[in-house]
Amino acid sequence: MFDPTLRHWLLTWTTYGTWLPGDDRGFVSPVRSSSFDPWRKENVRGTTYSRSMPGLKHASQSRLKCPPILLNSSQADALLSQFHETANHRHWQILAVAIMRTHIHLISAVAGDPDPDSILKDYKAYASRKLNSRWEKPASGTWWTESGSKRKKWNYAAVVRAVRYVANQENPLLIWIHPEWRCVLDDPTFARG
Repeated sequence: MFDPTLRHWLLTWTTYGTWLPGDDRGFVSPVRSSSFDPWRKENVRGTTYSRSMPGLKHASQSRLKCPPILLNSSQADALLSQFHETANHRHWQILAVAIMRTHIHLISAVAGDPDPDSILKDYKAYASRKLNSRWEKPASGTWWTESGSKRKKWNYAAVVRAVRYVANQENPLLIWIHPEWRCVLDDPTFARG
């Protein structure tokens, strides 16, 4: 079930226009407090992230090329199929997937230590190709926001917590857990590792 020779990543990304810089929920983006200050990177481990900047949120909304993209159940089914196809092609493993209307969580196990940006880009690019083949390409030219979260899970206990997190999403369109990992959902002894 758990292969310590593989690297495990919890990948998260949002659909276009659904989580903008300035959002009340918080956001990770280069920001500056005034026009005289240099840009400050907000995605540094151990530092706080920005919250609620109404002016920035309004400016971000005004630049949208189309309404925010909300996924539907048919698209979720197509995406899951494509994620598995991508993983098989790359010789990766998928442990869990949650697809919501506005974002996706995917846990992938990969050999070696590839750049997580490349892993995320592959899943997003092939997902876009699948959606574009069945639905009209969005006016924004993309289904997704730029980049996404890439969190390495260093050990078995961290992977178990990540699988449980993905499985317990609220209002999912679709949740898929690899059969070998379904046992960790109900058994608290699997949290030790």
